[in-house]
Amino acid sequence: MSTNILSAKDIKRDWKLVDAKDQILGRMATQIASMLIGKSKPSRVPYLDSGDYVVVVNAALVKTTGKKEEQKEYFRHSGYPGGDRKETLAKMRQKMPEYIIKHAVWGMMPKTKLGRQMIKKLYVVAGAENPYQEKFAKK
Repeated sequence: MSTNILSAKDIKRDWKLVDAKDQILGRMATQIASMLIGKSKPSRVPYLDSGDYVVVVNAALVKTTGKKEEQKEYFRHSGYPGGDRKETLAKMRQKMPEYIIKHAVWGMMPKTKLGRQMIKKLYVVAGAENPYQEKFAKK
């Protein structure tokens, strides 16, 4: 009996569509991260990116529990003294609803070169239209 060794050319990737409407942010982000990593595939190996492409639509309609809408803050810094900026989830939902989901999924991905490669397969759209529809038809 020998070990099945997977190489990069043997990886088959699918396109998955996730509708974020009325879904809880954290629970949905764990499912998306699992798809991007490829954890449900029997041919998964930890040293290769074997995950699928994921398209998330209706990002602006994702739900959160509790008081996160007013209390959760997103932090960024310009690099200059005093250049820190904080914005609440409600403001981010108006300005950049795609960032909310990308930020949540990135927090659940490995922080390595492989993780940065995996997160590039995530496409988030604020509205209901899917601009990657032709990719789903190629199956």
